[in-house]
Amino acid sequence: MPNQDQFLQEITALKTKPVKELKAKFQKLFGEEKAVPENKAILVKKIAYKLQEMKYGELSPAAKEKTATLIKKYDPVNNKAVRPGKASQGDTGRVSAHRDSRLPIPGSIITKVYKGKKLEVKVLEKGFEYKGKTYRSLSGIAKDITGNGWNGFLFFGVGK
Repeated sequence: MPNQDQFLQEITALKTKPVKELKAKFQKLFGEEKAVPENKAILVKKIAYKLQEMKYGELSPAAKEKTATLIKKYDPVNNKAVRPGKASQGDTGRVSAHRDSRLPIPGSIITKVYKGKKLEVKVLEKGFEYKGKTYRSLSGIAKDITGNGWNGFLFFGVGK
C-alpha cells in the first residue's frame, strides 16, 4: 500500500490524466454496471473519493446520517426553508413573489467561464452585481457580456 505522500500524489495526478484513462479507472473501481460520467471533473471527484474510501474506509452510518441532517437543515441552495423569500415550516407554503426560487441566496457568487474569462456575478437581495454595476436581471448581464439577448438563467446555468 502506498504511503501518505504517494497516495496524495496519486489523487492529485488524476487531474492530469486523459478522460479515456479516467473512464477505464472508473470502470475498474466501480464495475461495468455503473454508468461512467462524461465530465472529467466529475470523474476525478468520484475516483478520488472511491480511492480515499478504499484506503480509509467508508463514513460510519452515524456520520452519513449527521451529514444528511446538516445538508437538509443548512444547505442554502437546495433547502427552500432557509432561503430568503421562502415559506418556513408552519407557513402556508407560498413563495414570495419578489424572489425567483431558482436563484441562490443573496451574497452568493455565480461564476461562469466565457471565452476563456472567468465571470463572477454577486447575487443581491434585489438584483445582481457585475463589475461594480448593479443589474435587475441576469439576462441584462448576459446581454452586456455577449452583445446578444440571452436567457440569463440559461447563460449562467442557474436553476437547472
